[in-house]
Amino acid sequence: MEKDIKKIIINKATDMGAAKIGFGNLNGYLPEELSHLNTGISIAIRLSDQIINDIKDKPTFTYFHHYRTVNFLIDQITLQITTILQNRGYLAMAVPASQTVKTSKDAYRGIFQHRTAATLSGLGWIGKNACLVTEEFGPRVRLGTVLTNLPVDYDTPITESKCGKCNICVSNCPALALKGNKWYPGIPRDELVDAYACSTFMNEHYKGIGRGSVCGLCISKCPKGIKVLKINKAAKQPY
Repeated sequence: MEKDIKKIIINKATDMGAAKIGFGNLNGYLPEELSHLNTGISIAIRLSDQIINDIKDKPTFTYFHHYRTVNFLIDQITLQITTILQNRGYLAMAVPASQTVKTSKDAYRGIFQHRTAATLSGLGWIGKNACLVTEEFGPRVRLGTVLTNLPVDYDTPITESKCGKCNICVSNCPALALKGNKWYPGIPRDELVDAYACSTFMNEHYKGIGRGSVCGLCISKCPKGIKVLKINKAAKQPY
């Protein structure tokens, strides 16, 4: 029964545009009030290479629109997954695609981290840019997460960074917010990125582009995404 639901979820997500989907064991990673929803379903939507390529030294208006549009699509896909699970008697909730919940300890964190769910679901690793990096698309993706009590066969987590000595994203961060440290499971976010510096810089310098909520330079400059793009482009050349 659970295998059938898993297949239905995978088919629904991919039919709606998900480029990757994985199932992860979230035991030990959830806040107490959500600990019973120990299965994470992680989806990745591929961003437009052309739009990301056009980010040279600052975000573009088109990127901001694309960012919002992809977030809307993610929320639609995770809502459909939640509906499938609930109609079959399971608990499920979608984590909003892009939402921060200000607390007394952290003003820049969501109710659960999409990147944590994605690494545990085998989608990729967290780069020095503090973004998820996939083998297929580099960091040119956005993520969605569904938390559920559905028991499934989990995918193999990613536990190792493949960034190596590369620091291109770090040197291209205009906010000087990236620390240059290599990710490992459980590393404090503050050791990868100064979220306050990132948010403040965007708000002060890109207010006229998406109300200062997007940048994208660390994504556009990542050689993993650029390399994949070139390989894919070469593979599609006509004979």
